[in-house]
Amino acid sequence: MAKVDYSDKKVLLIESSGNMRATIFYMLRSLGVVNLKAITINERVLSEISENNYDVILLGHNINDSVAGIQILEECRYLGYIKPSACWVFMTSDSSQEVILHAIDSRPDELIMKPFSIDELKHRLDSILFRKTIFKPIDDALEIGDYPTAINYCKNNFASYDAEYDEAQLILSRLLTQFGKSQEAAKIAEKLYWKGHDKEAGLCWAQALLAQGNIEEAQRLLNELISEYPLFIVAYDLLASSHEKNGDLELACETVNEATQRSPLGIPRQMELGRLATQTKKLDLAGGAYKKSIALGRHSCYKSPEPYLRLANVKRIELSAAEGNAEIGLHNEFESIIEQAYKTFPEDHLLKVKASLLKSEMYNQLGDTEAASKCTRDAQRANSELSTPLNLERELLNVMGDAVPLIEPEKTKRVTPAVSKKHDPEMSVKVNRLGVKHYLSGKMPQALKYFGLATEYDTTNVNALLNLAQLFLESARDSVDKRAERLKMVERYLKLSSRLVSDGVEKDKYHRLQHYLEEGVDKIPDGSLGNLIR
Repeated sequence: MAKVDYSDKKVLLIESSGNMRATIFYMLRSLGVVNLKAITINERVLSEISENNYDVILLGHNINDSVAGIQILEECRYLGYIKPSACWVFMTSDSSQEVILHAIDSRPDELIMKPFSIDELKHRLDSILFRKTIFKPIDDALEIGDYPTAINYCKNNFASYDAEYDEAQLILSRLLTQFGKSQEAAKIAEKLYWKGHDKEAGLCWAQALLAQGNIEEAQRLLNELISEYPLFIVAYDLLASSHEKNGDLELACETVNEATQRSPLGIPRQMELGRLATQTKKLDLAGGAYKKSIALGRHSCYKSPEPYLRLANVKRIELSAAEGNAEIGLHNEFESIIEQAYKTFPEDHLLKVKASLLKSEMYNQLGDTEAASKCTRDAQRANSELSTPLNLERELLNVMGDAVPLIEPEKTKRVTPAVSKKHDPEMSVKVNRLGVKHYLSGKMPQALKYFGLATEYDTTNVNALLNLAQLFLESARDSVDKRAERLKMVERYLKLSSRLVSDGVEKDKYHRLQHYLEEGVDKIPDGSLGNLIR
């Protein structure tokens, strides 16, 4: 391994223990780190991470902290702050299985137990940074969404005798599966798996098999992986998904339940268990999963009204078979859960719609049609006030825990596993503004990230779509390298914008960008097109 030069690395150390922070600070200094910032966990941590391009981020987790490092790690992954090109090291003094597995869910580059020696720290950092150097062109391409370049680099820049060949093949297999080339991906992953029985290669192979519809073979492989690696939680997740695709909800529920018993701190997995348990009528299990989600969500980025609504729905289902005092008790529990949701999320307008729908169904169930009609009217009125009204019939199925049919087949696949973000137009506007701030500060990669994130929160945010078109147009103008790919991205975002633009500034911006695209990049004015940013 080549020697790593730390003098040009920008490093952020986040550690709430003053003594430990000082110790690690001087370790990093002795390694040659010059550009080093050390902070405790506070309300500025996320801004510090998002507004600066750090090469290395060391994040400490201490069990007694009011806001634990693991919460920061989870939120950074959720918000898309963990970039492929940055090195993330999670440092913990808690060696419990549930904390370690929960940290792994957020996929840091390295996990190290505190306290540690300078030699161990150097060994871990050297390994990660050397890897980042080798795969930098791939990470850079993935960071800006240039996936064809990432695939081609994996294919063309590693010989079979290179030490990094297997990892490049693993990355290639993942990308090919996500791009619909599952047959090619399966061949690559299968070869890697039999070469070293590596669990990540096995998982890639199973994903490719499922993409081909070869569910039985994928399940056999996943069961083999789980038998050999019982703490490989993502294998349980994929196996449960395969059981559900096969129509076996009972097995899917059992698989997710086993995963949550081994790794109980992940809210998405607890919510999935609650959903499957509700559909298979395992109401005690469902209720427990939703209660756990509520408790875990108090300080989590996944905090939302959904577990309250789902727990209330469990009480509604139990109520259908209850009589006498039991019926009264369950009715009171239902109302109490809804009230607690309102108190916890007083400004959530979607909650008002969903809770009213659920209450309407509960009163219909009790035979109180007058109360049910009132709740339905409440839901309709609250829904009409939303900027993007819900499909009430579909939403009723959703809050009742029924399987909701897809409106249309999914046409595109996400390129990297990520937490799906709920539709949130207000958050989309805020994130877009952050992108504008970074753009005006000359921080183009951050601007690109925030504009992209804004469109994930609201796919109809026309300003964010036009901002993305502008950034790709400017980068195509300023660099011949990858110009064709960038111009295709401009065309894509303008096409998405074309159905959404209204009169005024949006329409003017759309036509100006379209004009520049048609005239050719050589005729675009030099310098920033920032006057178009909104």
